[in-house]
Amino acid sequence: MRTSFLGRVIGILMLSMAWGSSARAGDVLHERAPLFAYEAAAPFDVKGKSSELCGMVCVDDISFAVATASERWTVNAYLVAPSPEDARPCAGVLWVHWLGDPATTSRVQFLDEAVALAERGVVSVLVDAMWAKPKWYRDRVLEEDYAHSVKQVIALRRALDLVRAQPRVDSARIGLVAHDYGAMYGTLALALDGRMKAAVLIAATPSFNDWAFFVKKPTSMDEYLRQNAPLEIVDYLGALRGPSLFMQFAGRDEYVPVEKAEAFFAAANEPKQKRVYPEAGHEMTQPAEIRADRTAWLVRELGLR
Repeated sequence: MRTSFLGRVIGILMLSMAWGSSARAGDVLHERAPLFAYEAAAPFDVKGKSSELCGMVCVDDISFAVATASERWTVNAYLVAPSPEDARPCAGVLWVHWLGDPATTSRVQFLDEAVALAERGVVSVLVDAMWAKPKWYRDRVLEEDYAHSVKQVIALRRALDLVRAQPRVDSARIGLVAHDYGAMYGTLALALDGRMKAAVLIAATPSFNDWAFFVKKPTSMDEYLRQNAPLEIVDYLGALRGPSLFMQFAGRDEYVPVEKAEAFFAAANEPKQKRVYPEAGHEMTQPAEIRADRTAWLVRELGLR
């Protein structure tokens, strides 16, 4: 009898702790969501620059508009879709590139993967992030990091809207694939959006501060940390509910050591899984199974043909 009573008490305490954790996570999004407000009803004002047919896949070079109450700007992107002759419902995926090799530090990084998945019934939007600008990291003003970070998250939220707005896309089957800074900013957009089904997060670290000071320091470190505190990635991982997560990490990553990868993974809620590739570096291009694994995972999670 006593054991049963203690079991009930422990169960109640565990439920209370879980509820408290969930409530705090919900509070994070409730309190911080206004920081990332934008004009969701504004027109996308999509402008096409060129269009190319890759087999039965259409690749359109476009730009689209992002607007807040005080500012408007455009984002360059690729829109990749199956041929218009294929009228079957599609999944949608947003792809966000890394900061690394200049040849792939742009929306081109995942273009061949998006084209391959279009053949399986995926409409993709691949965006240029702020770090696509040459020498972005070296030239940035640290005191402006917070404002630019907020704009970047808003741009990714708008890009998710654009994915959903495509005529053939099933809004219940939306995914995210993002690498490095893309995965970090993508995590914030993912948590704030609340409508995603699945996400692949590649070689991410749990705080922007881990990478903020390689070249220079802010005028006031205390002020910098205070201002950027609402952008702590682990807070958003803890608040994230619903989407299934697949995290890919490199065993030889000079930017994301093992303890950082473990902290990033531990901060997220279920359902989640991770894989570490022992011989891979931060660029995550080899071995070939890295790409094969995420393709197989997306096929399963998004119900691709």
